[in-house]
Amino acid sequence: MKPYLLVSDFDQTLSFNDSGRLLSELLGISGFDERVAGLSRLNLVQEGAELAYLIRHDPEFRRVRRDDLIEVGRRIRLKRHIGELARVLAEGIDGYRFDMHVVSAAPEEVVHSALDGLLPRSHIRGTKFTYAPGTGEIESITRVASGYGKVEAVDELRITLGLPRNHVVYVGDGSSDLHVMLHVNRGEGLTIAVSQVRRISEIARRTVMSDDALSVLVPVLEEIAEYGTPEIRALFDRHGFVIQEWEKVRTDWLTVREHAVAEHEPPMAVVA
Repeated sequence: MKPYLLVSDFDQTLSFNDSGRLLSELLGISGFDERVAGLSRLNLVQEGAELAYLIRHDPEFRRVRRDDLIEVGRRIRLKRHIGELARVLAEGIDGYRFDMHVVSAAPEEVVHSALDGLLPRSHIRGTKFTYAPGTGEIESITRVASGYGKVEAVDELRITLGLPRNHVVYVGDGSSDLHVMLHVNRGEGLTIAVSQVRRISEIARRTVMSDDALSVLVPVLEEIAEYGTPEIRALFDRHGFVIQEWEKVRTDWLTVREHAVAEHEPPMAVVA
């Protein structure tokens, strides 16, 4: 089988929740979105790394402990059939086999807890903390899988597996995925957006909207295995699933304005 690497983001790609917002609610900390927006305006940290920064430097978030992160993972609402997606990819599709990994800016403990039993921990890379002995306080950040950190993580996985750049599939949902999607596109890999956020859907080669993780198979099958619609439906059927609704939509983003009249241009005279 031809081996491929499929890397997915976590927050709002495999889940419906933002782990930082859920952590704030768990601890009773208000104003999470405002704090993130403030960091974004200052360009103080890379997009996606805001939670890691707050946990390390914000006085209210300094009380976060490992058990809090694990509890957040338990509470996260996941998209359906993540385990089945990993299984179908690993078993192979018509001569193509996909090794599925998750690379996320979310704390690693959150993702491990959320995906427990669905994906091996060795296939998950998140933001990694060290903890102070005795107090359990977060002492330092040793890895942040955000921005260029995601690019490095995906490249490291690809090189470890011995794959060329065009054998990479990346799935993401937002601005923190821009750098890695551009990188994968340059290597002629496949990028898939799972949201209609304009900044990401303009860059991704494909966009798919669904509350089911198995939906990612559709662009993979079309772009790599060159399946048509009947073959895709048949494959889902063989694995015990049916595509109930499938609408193919092309989205055009337009801004239309009236012509602007140049300031130096005199008004047109009317001659009777």
